[in-house]
Amino acid sequence: MDASSLAAALTPAVPFFATGKRSRDLARERGLSEAELLAEHDGPEVVRLRPEMAAIVEALPSLGEVMSLTRNEAAVHEIVGTFGEISLSGHMGLVLNPPLDLRLLLKHWHHAFAVELPDEKGPRRSLQIFDAAGEAVIKIHLRPASDVAAFETLRERFADPAPQPLAVVAYPVEELTGTADAEAFRREFAAMRDVHEFFPMLRRHGLDRRGSLDLMDEAHVRRLGQGAATALLNAASEQALPIMCFVGSRGCIQIFTGKVKTIKAMGPWINVLDPGFDLHLREDLVAEAFEVRKPSKDGDLTTVELYDSERRLIAQFYGERRRDHPEEDAWRQLTAGIAGG
Repeated sequence: MDASSLAAALTPAVPFFATGKRSRDLARERGLSEAELLAEHDGPEVVRLRPEMAAIVEALPSLGEVMSLTRNEAAVHEIVGTFGEISLSGHMGLVLNPPLDLRLLLKHWHHAFAVELPDEKGPRRSLQIFDAAGEAVIKIHLRPASDVAAFETLRERFADPAPQPLAVVAYPVEELTGTADAEAFRREFAAMRDVHEFFPMLRRHGLDRRGSLDLMDEAHVRRLGQGAATALLNAASEQALPIMCFVGSRGCIQIFTGKVKTIKAMGPWINVLDPGFDLHLREDLVAEAFEVRKPSKDGDLTTVELYDSERRLIAQFYGERRRDHPEEDAWRQLTAGIAGG
């Protein structure tokens, strides 16, 4: 071994949090998942937790005010709030404690970590949950008003004393097969009374969400042009019109409801930068956008849906509405005003 090789071998490795890079980006550079990057860290900053996911969820209210972050490749959705009003049933979970509004798919919650990283402004603490492939499901970041003692208690309670090597498994590509009978699908779709009937309907017909749009008629779907998200957010801000914004990972769907105010473009990102809610959306990764009208007992409900180049849903937007009431005309007019593609 020459002198330079010896020096390199003796030089301590720079911990992931001291590289100046985001964990997601650093993991990708190293050919790892983000969960693997955390698991390989040898130090007190990262504590592997036992995957007792339901119990971990039920312990979250003790943290007080936190920032809940759910993301996919093209969108990052951040809401400040307190966990509460939690309902768990099998692998499904619901958090309805405004402004926090989450749908939890616990069958995809496989790996959990408590993370406490040094920072010149004080320690940055978070709980981070990952799916079987090692991709982030949800990250819960403590804030100045959070209960640090509750975080330490949770970390100690769930710490895995002898964690096994973390193994990640790629999710298989789902192959949907079905009748592909457009007329049968359209009839059933037109008779829909509740938007929650839509997903089971897709399964019956062997369709995914994006594939269903190819079968809808012009009365129910319209392709939108580039910049649809920017147009929607700017119009909603200018009109002070309350909206709902859904962004999901494989194991969590996070929903914001309310008015958006500060809309800023930064490079390829269009951002909502408001107190209590941030949205960061890569418009260059939006391959397709659609205005979709779903039948319900209260009349058609209009969504704007964004998809990536692999036909995966990035984000969905609704107009805010009261339960059992039609949607607001102002929302329909807003979506109708977005240029077609």
